[in-house]
Amino acid sequence: MAPAVAAWLAALVLLGCPATAGAAIAVAAGLAALVVRRRLGSAPATTVVTAALVAVAGTAAVTAVKVYGVTAGPVPGLAARGAVVTAEAVVTDDPKIRPHRGGAARADTAVVPARMVAVTTGQARLTVDVPVLLLGSGDGWADLLPSERIRVSGRLAEGDPGELLAAVMFVRGPPGRLSGPSPAQRVAGILRAGLRAACDVLPPDQRGLLPGLVVGDVSRMDRDLARDFTTAGLSHLTAVSGTNLSVVAAAALVLARLTGLSLRLRAIVMIAAMVAFAVVARPSPSVLRALVMGTVAALALGTGRSRDGLAALAAAVLGLLLFDPGLARQYGFALSVFATGGILLLAPRWRDRLARRMPRLLAEALAVPAAAQIAVTPLLLTMSGRLDLVAIPANLLAEPAVAPATVLGFIAAVVAPVSSALAQMIVRPAGLAVGWIIGVAERAAGLPFAAVAWPGGAAGIALLAGTAAVTWMVLRTRGGRRVAGALAIGALVAFLVTSRVAAPWPPPGWVLVACDVGQGDALAMAAGPGRAVVVDAGPEPGPTDRCLRDLGVRQVPLVVLTHPHLDHVGGLTGVLRGRTAGAVVVSPERVPLDEAARVSRELRARGVPEWVTPPGASWRFGPLELTVLAPPVDARPEGGSEGAMANNGSVVLLARWLSGDGRLLGSVLLAGDLENEAQADLLRRGVPQVDVLKVPHHGSSRQDPAFLAATHARAALISVGAVNDYGHPAPLTLRRLAWLGMRAYRTDQSGDLAVVSAGGHLAVVPRGVSAGVSGRVSGRVSGHVSGRVSAGVSSGAPRATPREVSRTARPP
Repeated sequence: MAPAVAAWLAALVLLGCPATAGAAIAVAAGLAALVVRRRLGSAPATTVVTAALVAVAGTAAVTAVKVYGVTAGPVPGLAARGAVVTAEAVVTDDPKIRPHRGGAARADTAVVPARMVAVTTGQARLTVDVPVLLLGSGDGWADLLPSERIRVSGRLAEGDPGELLAAVMFVRGPPGRLSGPSPAQRVAGILRAGLRAACDVLPPDQRGLLPGLVVGDVSRMDRDLARDFTTAGLSHLTAVSGTNLSVVAAAALVLARLTGLSLRLRAIVMIAAMVAFAVVARPSPSVLRALVMGTVAALALGTGRSRDGLAALAAAVLGLLLFDPGLARQYGFALSVFATGGILLLAPRWRDRLARRMPRLLAEALAVPAAAQIAVTPLLLTMSGRLDLVAIPANLLAEPAVAPATVLGFIAAVVAPVSSALAQMIVRPAGLAVGWIIGVAERAAGLPFAAVAWPGGAAGIALLAGTAAVTWMVLRTRGGRRVAGALAIGALVAFLVTSRVAAPWPPPGWVLVACDVGQGDALAMAAGPGRAVVVDAGPEPGPTDRCLRDLGVRQVPLVVLTHPHLDHVGGLTGVLRGRTAGAVVVSPERVPLDEAARVSRELRARGVPEWVTPPGASWRFGPLELTVLAPPVDARPEGGSEGAMANNGSVVLLARWLSGDGRLLGSVLLAGDLENEAQADLLRRGVPQVDVLKVPHHGSSRQDPAFLAATHARAALISVGAVNDYGHPAPLTLRRLAWLGMRAYRTDQSGDLAVVSAGGHLAVVPRGVSAGVSGRVSGRVSGHVSGRVSAGVSSGAPRATPREVSRTARPP
């Protein structure tokens, strides 16, 4: 192992040095190896030192060549000047799409590794062959396949020091395709597309995860679910790694054993299965790296020869570094090596000890993920500065479902081009396994202290090592194990009790929660045990679903989508995920048309009615009374741009909560994204006085001061994302709210915001803040409804009859 470690350290250091330094180290290490060998003979220690020096010499020489290749030539010089060029490039890995988090107008960014093969600047066209990183935006990037040749134009810039990149190119416009992918990549694309199509029969969360679990295709994976996986320590499952390959190899090994093949033939069958898997997962550099690591781990576990496996791992590390020294600085490579090493060194011993008390197969299923997680924990601390306390139990719980999901998904991908119906039949049981993994991730991520802050760097690793040593010494004795177990149970019970007392969520008596969904709106209003009316759905399904889960909402008798902008309707799937919905009220103004049509299609597919209701329509759900104030069904909203017209067409709601004897407990005005024109129109028709105002349009500057003043609200809720390029909330709006005596509460600063009813008044409780320090916002009986709006109470059904609804509803 020493030569591999020495080579790794050499590459790690020399990647940040000039090529001449690498050449000098290569010569010096080579000469030193000759001297050591001649003077100290062939003793075992001498052999190890000589091998390490030879490995350093080889790695240094390759690194020097690679560094020279990306620092010499025309492209680095053009990058230093920030030149604008037209280039031809060959895509070398899957594009990584990073969604823009600014708000409704999503502009995704693509990060595409490539090799530049030609560059044109001015009248000169130069033939080159250097690695570059392409940064593009807009359409045309997500469906690029590795090995495709494209033409791009843009500005060159220098890469970060230590990266084997000749330049970073900021591309203007979409890429132009010059040639298609290679046959292997074309086959991989067909198989992956077939798997995605087969997964369409699954629920959305399973549909997005199964391709990621099988071949690393996370293009449709919900971002919030991805965060749950990261918190739970399960994110490695969605990256093609030795784990995925080992699962496929293990399945092939089982079949080979059942057929009575010899040990040598079993190894051949395993390697063939992993090669086939690598084709499906695309033979990109990361997949090829995983193929090497997965082969080592699978062979070692299949034969039980952990010493030989460790030697093979060292050889694989050395070979990969000689092939690509840049791997030395990649966390993904380090995680693969550490996880494989943990499996080889720790898993066999733990498996044998556990096998004394349980079936051997179960012992191995427990030992393998635990060993891998323990091995990678120091690296994870360095990367994130936190300790994932739930990672090991989450992996232990998820592990039994990984193998069937991966194997069935792989079979479905192979079968899909032949028979899509058969592939869909195969993915259904795989979906059950994936559903279990999703449940584990969601529940593990939701546990208190799922991840805790921990010092990073050497100090954090030293502290972790010390803690582990003390724990090991304590657990060696029977008394220590009993005391540790009692302390762990006591601490868990005490924490659960104190956490519920100190900061319960949702707070008792909540009537409305403004969910923190980033740049967008999503509000839930209590409508009885396990029920809530939802107004808007945020930009993405995950955050809205998480908020409703935290509130214990299982039924949604009514959903109101104030207007069809993405930051208000994009998360509709999250609202409906695992919940029944009675009906969805939408704005009569169907712009932008594409989002409105998408919502209509989803509702039709789910069999949920879509209503357009006039002002005056009202509903009663338990203590909650809802009344529609705007917009008129046949009125054309004012506003110049399409966006302003959609905002001014927002459905405006008055929410009131009544006690059992009909006494008014409090009220909230939900104003969607109304802008000046619609606010002035509503002011002319009568604005109700309320306790709380949901500030229109995330607190933008387009507010009518008279409208804000007419609400007489004591508190203002602003649903806004910490990352947005609109400048929301506007400082002018915040000043106006303060002048009017409204206290502003913002989701970007406080997270979820709960309005609670207690002691005859309303109060706002930011998440994590106890009700005792929340802001009281209503010491009076709140407002009156304009005479033009019905304030009556119904029994839970809409005031508009089905016939009236059909007259006012527009066809999708």
